[in-house]
Amino acid sequence: MIMPGCCSACSATARHFNDQKARQELAAYQRSGPGQTTRRLLAGLRGAGASGTLLDVGAGIGALSLELLKAGITTAICVDVAPAALAVGEAEARRQGLDRRMEWREGDFVELAPALPAADVVTLDRVVCCYPAYRPLLGQAAVRSRELLGLSYPRDRWYVRLVLRIENLWRRVTGNAFRAFVHPVAEMDQLLQRAGFTPVYHETTLAWATSVYARRDRPAG
Repeated sequence: MIMPGCCSACSATARHFNDQKARQELAAYQRSGPGQTTRRLLAGLRGAGASGTLLDVGAGIGALSLELLKAGITTAICVDVAPAALAVGEAEARRQGLDRRMEWREGDFVELAPALPAADVVTLDRVVCCYPAYRPLLGQAAVRSRELLGLSYPRDRWYVRLVLRIENLWRRVTGNAFRAFVHPVAEMDQLLQRAGFTPVYHETTLAWATSVYARRDRPAG
């Protein structure tokens, strides 16, 4: 069941990721599997020994969760502000026979976080760039993670910032209130390391970076 939550800061994101986008994402997933950033995040998490429970922040249609459930994760909670994406994801989970191992929560993760259980693995695949303030987002994600935290995000490069400025300008002209952000990568890394994590995987492309962090006090094995 999709459970509603408070999402006052994310209504533009919910409108942007509408039913049409969710169904396009599902069609691409069914045709070719997870997207490139998701595949890299999967590789990093598998290499780090991801197991146990998952909290998938900004899950979209749940492609990352579905693939991790097939790879050893036991249960997943998918959180997203877009009801259309959650509805499409829930239907796909039923089609794959994985729905009984998944929960779907609608709302702003930062607002929902105090009521969410901790998980062994927390993920944010292409989520930080949709959130104007990365500190509360990553801070709450770190608090909820018992072992691993994985995320993908735009690289902090001039050409990436330029592309996003152009995209955001076009959205403003066309009346779309959604905005994308490039946050300072070094500061995000420092925040997570201060929260008790250490990087165990990092990969970059021209525009994107994927990182996996492990708690320094994570049990061996």
